[in-house]
Amino acid sequence: MRNKDWINKLERKYGRYAIPDLMKYIVLGMAIVYIFDFALAPGMRLNLTYSLAFIRNKIFAGQIWRLISFIFIPPQASPLFILLSLYFYWLIGESLEQYWGSFRFTLYYLCGVLGSIVAGFISGYATNHYLNLTLFFAFTVLNPEFEILLFFVLPVKMKWLGALSAISLLISFFGTGLSGKLSIIAALGNFLLFFGQDFMDMANNIYRRYKWKRDTK
Repeated sequence: MRNKDWINKLERKYGRYAIPDLMKYIVLGMAIVYIFDFALAPGMRLNLTYSLAFIRNKIFAGQIWRLISFIFIPPQASPLFILLSLYFYWLIGESLEQYWGSFRFTLYYLCGVLGSIVAGFISGYATNHYLNLTLFFAFTVLNPEFEILLFFVLPVKMKWLGALSAISLLISFFGTGLSGKLSIIAALGNFLLFFGQDFMDMANNIYRRYKWKRDTK
């Protein structure tokens, strides 16, 4: 990612408000929510995930904690998949923080939270799925050759996983209504804010090379 003056100015002014190891706390919160719902909620007749979810009508009714608590909701899956997912979230978050520094990663995550909140007010309900997806996309752009073992066996580079995720997202985008489209754009706002100019520059460079080759034939 290119240096951006606006980020540099914010860091000089507000850098002291960065949250070191932010992703560690997010992942720990997800783990606590999952353990509570998995082990304790059935006997207590309480679903913590539902109590933390972003639901527009509930927020308007005064449950304002839902504006932020939804970021701690873990994926709905088996314990093994949850363990792998939380480890992957932590790995991505820590890697991005090491690359950018604590302030820029905090800013990126905060912008993602704000985008998700806007998406929630548009559609009535928000999840942290797109927020976590923006972390995945950022990691993929910065580390395209990084390999993970899919199913513990098959080595796959991040650029291919990122491409598949992007295709899936595009299918979802074109398969939903206007409200859904606006929600997806809003939820991906942090990624577009940080990387949009880079992709535009790359597209312009490709076009200029194509035009040069066409004109010199």
